[in-house]
Amino acid sequence: MPLVSVVMPVYNSAATLGAAVRSVLTQTHADVELLVIDDQSSDSSMDLLMEFAAQDERVLPKTAPERGGAGRARNLAIERARGDYIAFLDSDDLWLPEKTEKQLAFAAEGDAPLTFTSYFKMDADYAGESTDWVPNGRVIRARGHVDYRAMLRRDYIGALTAMYDRNALGTRLMPEMRKRQDYALWLSILRDGADARGLAEPLAVYRAGQTGSLSSNKLSLVKYNWSLYREHEDLSVPQATRALASAVWQSLRNSRI
Repeated sequence: MPLVSVVMPVYNSAATLGAAVRSVLTQTHADVELLVIDDQSSDSSMDLLMEFAAQDERVLPKTAPERGGAGRARNLAIERARGDYIAFLDSDDLWLPEKTEKQLAFAAEGDAPLTFTSYFKMDADYAGESTDWVPNGRVIRARGHVDYRAMLRRDYIGALTAMYDRNALGTRLMPEMRKRQDYALWLSILRDGADARGLAEPLAVYRAGQTGSLSSNKLSLVKYNWSLYREHEDLSVPQATRALASAVWQSLRNSRI
């Protein structure tokens, strides 16, 4: 039974944190550890996490020594991980109960060191549990196979669905960037020669805006994508421009779902 280390950054997430944590603890593959890094929250997030930890030894919360953002918090969690696989879930999203079990089987069948899945989108005000989720028509479909060149054109991997094999890839940390660290990590793994495989079944739920809404937060990522392409991936201006155009088009498409 492989151990899956689940990485969760938290900052002032008390309103949604409970459902996110429970969606990990109710996985049908129970051999998980939930590594939560609280990034100096000012709400009751850490109190809630300590309650979970007292009830379930798989919940392992820790406070970051200083505010460092989600990327730094994820790295602090990865550094503590003991698992065979590293998976990611933010504190406002959900995993469906069979996510870990089905993704592990999929990874084993395809001998893929990096896997991801399709996922649902929910409105920001959804207040239910993962076990209550009723499938809707808002699905971001996973591409079956992704290599480095494909990922340069757009980020096909939803972070809440990503899982990588530590035994195959080693411990891989996210680059120290303010945003888009997850995209940079997938690119670094694929640049080293690995491929990623996508499972068609939606196995997670992403908290988003209303259908048709392209949030200002998404639009603000344009400059971070540009920096990633130019500084991290060392693309030429024409290459970065093409990649950025594709990324913007993807955001527009996904916002309609």
